Amino acid sequence: MPEHTDTDANADGDGDLETVDEDAHEPDPEFVESANVYDFMETYGIDDYEDLIERTTTDLEGIEESGLEWFWDEVVDYLGIEFDEDYDEIRDDSDGPQFTDWYVGGELNVAHNVVDRHAAVDEERRNNVATIWEGEDGEVREVTYHELHRRVNQVANALEERGVETGDTVGLYMPMVPEVVAILYGCLKVGAIAVPIFSGFGVDAVATRLEDAECSVLFTGDGFYRRGDPVFLKSTADKAIEQAGHVEHAIVFDRLGSSNTRNEHEIPWTDGRDEWWEMAVETQDDAYETKSLPSSHESMLLYSSGTTGKPKGIVQTHAGVQVQCAKEVYFGMDLKPADRFFWVSDIGWMMGPWTLIGTHTFGGTVFMYEGAPNYPDPDRFWAMIDRHSLTQFGISPTAVRALRKHGERQTASDEPSGSVGVGEDEWLEDHDLSSLRILGSTGEPWDPESWRWFYENVGNGECPIINISGGTEICGCFLMPMPIQSLKPCTLGGPGLGMDIDIVDEEGNSVKDDNERGYLVARSSCPSMTKSLWAGDERYLEEYWSTWEDLWDHGDWAQRDEDGFWFLHGRADDALNVAGRKVGPAEVEGALIDHEAVNQAAAIGAPDETTGTAVVAYVVLEDGYEASDDLREELRAQVGAELGKPFRPREVLFVDEFPKTQSGKIVRRAIEATYTGDDPGDLSSIENPETIEELDRLR
Repeated sequence: MPEHTDTDANADGDGDLETVDEDAHEPDPEFVESANVYDFMETYGIDDYEDLIERTTTDLEGIEESGLEWFWDEVVDYLGIEFDEDYDEIRDDSDGPQFTDWYVGGELNVAHNVVDRHAAVDEERRNNVATIWEGEDGEVREVTYHELHRRVNQVANALEERGVETGDTVGLYMPMVPEVVAILYGCLKVGAIAVPIFSGFGVDAVATRLEDAECSVLFTGDGFYRRGDPVFLKSTADKAIEQAGHVEHAIVFDRLGSSNTRNEHEIPWTDGRDEWWEMAVETQDDAYETKSLPSSHESMLLYSSGTTGKPKGIVQTHAGVQVQCAKEVYFGMDLKPADRFFWVSDIGWMMGPWTLIGTHTFGGTVFMYEGAPNYPDPDRFWAMIDRHSLTQFGISPTAVRALRKHGERQTASDEPSGSVGVGEDEWLEDHDLSSLRILGSTGEPWDPESWRWFYENVGNGECPIINISGGTEICGCFLMPMPIQSLKPCTLGGPGLGMDIDIVDEEGNSVKDDNERGYLVARSSCPSMTKSLWAGDERYLEEYWSTWEDLWDHGDWAQRDEDGFWFLHGRADDALNVAGRKVGPAEVEGALIDHEAVNQAAAIGAPDETTGTAVVAYVVLEDGYEASDDLREELRAQVGAELGKPFRPREVLFVDEFPKTQSGKIVRRAIEATYTGDDPGDLSSIENPETIEELDRLR
C-alpha cells in the first residue's frame, strides 16, 4: 500500500516530492557499530549504505566480491545456513529472470535450520525459549527448542501415518497458539507443502484455498478468543471442507476446552475424519529423520487475495524462504541472541512464517499473541512489551493510528473547538518500553504525525522504524531500511540487500536518479521470488512480467528523493485520474490526516460527469471531534491547498470505523465497491464485516 511522505506535493497534483524535512532519526554511533549489518560491512570493507546496496546488487568492475551472485552465495555461510548437499551453481537464469533456479543442485530443509540443529547441541541451547505465547485471557506458555523439536517430530509422524508424502499439501486453519509453529515445521520436515490460511477467513475463502491446493489433511482448532468471546473455527472448517472436498483427515486442537464433554461448547464432529490433537499428534513417536530436499522443493503455498478472481497461490521454496527471511530478520531487524521478537501477524499472512523462520534460524525467541490489540484495554500491546521485555515490535501503521487515538488525548489547555477529554498518553505512561530496540511496520500508508508518535512515544525517540514493502510473492521485502541509516518520516529507506530494484517510466526507462515518480520494478529475481503460481505460468507471467520485457512489475508508484530516501505513492492501478491529472489515493489520505481532527482516512475515485473521476473521502475522526459541515469544508479545503483544487473531495463522509483485516489493513476496495455498487471481490478477510453495512447506509 502507499506511503505518505512529509512533503508538500506540487500544486498541479502530480505527487512528485519537492522538499522533505530534515532527518527524524539519527542512529547513535554506538548502536551503529553494534549492528549486524555494520559487522557485515566491516568484514567486506564496505563504507556506507549506498556502497552496500551497490555491492550486493551490481557486478562491479575490479571488485570480485560484488553482485547478486556473490551476495546470495556469501550470505549463506555468513548467516550459518546449513545445506545437506552443497549447491553446484548459485543461480541458473538461462530461461530468463521469470524462471530462475537458485542454489542449483543443493539440498536442505528449513526444519533442520530452524529447529533440529538448535535442539541437537548443548543443553543450554536446547533449553532456550523458542516461543513465548500469551492468550487473550492472560495465559502464558513458553516452549523451548527441545520441546518444539519433539512436537515437530510428532507432527511429522502423524502426517506420514495419514499418508502424507513429499509434495502433498497440508492446510493450516489454526488459531495463533504455539502448536501452529510445530505444525508448520512438521510439514516442512516431511517434505509436505504447508498451506497457511488466515484464521479470520469465512467459509468461502477457506474452501477456495482448500480446493485449489487439494489439501488431504487440515489442521484446525475448535476456536480461539477474540475480545473476550470464543470464535468457533471448527464449524467454519466443516462447511469449507464440505464445499471444497479433498480433506480426508481433520486434526483439531482444543483451545476452548471442547474435547471435555462437560464443556458447554459443542462443535460439529465427523467420525472417521476428525481427530483431537492430543490423540492424533501427542501419542506419536517424538523422533523423526528430517527429509533432505532439493533447493527448489516447494515449502509453502501462500495465497495473496486479488481484487477479483481467485486468490493467487504463491509458491515458496525451501532455499528461498530460508535465506530471504533469515537475511531480513538478521540485518534489517538486527536480531541479537537475547532478543524477543514480536510482529503482529496471523500464521495465514506472510509476516507470520517470515517472523518464525527468520528468528528461529538463529535460535531466537518469537513472541506470539492470540487476541485483539485493545482488549481488555487499549494498552494491551504496551503491557505485553513491558511484561515480556520484547525487543522488536512490528505493527501496521493503521493499527498505530487506532492505538494513538486511545493513547494521546488533548490537555484542557490545548482543547480544540468541539473536543473533549483530558490526559496525555494515558495508556502508555504506566508501561516501561525501554526493552525495545527496533520498531517495524508494513502493509499500510504512514502519515508523518502517526510515524512520529510511534517513534517518540513507543520507541522513545531512539528506535529506528524499519518500514518495509515487498509482498507474499517474495516472502520478504523489495524495500527495507537498514537500522544504521538516518530516516525521514514514512520512508522505506531503499532496496533490501541483494534486491535489484529500480523505478521506471512507462517505457521502462529508469527515472530513479532523476527523482521522478515512476513504477517500482525488480530487474532480477531473488531466491524467494515465487516459482510461478500454483495455477500455472500463464497468470504468473501476465500478473508480473507482461508490462515490460524482463522487468517484474510490482504495481506501486515509487520515488527516490534527492537525499536517496525511497517513498511509495500507492498502487499505480489505483490512481485517481481527475480531469486528466493523476494522484495517488495515499496523497489525498495524507493531506486529510494532516488535519488535527482526522485519525484515519480512505480516498476512492467515483465516476463524475464533469471530471471523469471525482475524489470521495471517508474519514475517522480523533476522539473529541464531531462531524459537521464546517469540518467537512475544512477538510476539502485542506486537500485542495496541499494537492490542488481539482483534487478536493467531492464528498467527505464520516464513519466510525473502516473495514479491516485482522492485521489492521484497511480494505479500500470494499469501501470503493460499496460506494459505486460494484462487485468488491473477495471480502472474506474482513474482520469487522458490520462496517460494510455502515458504509452502505451512507450511499
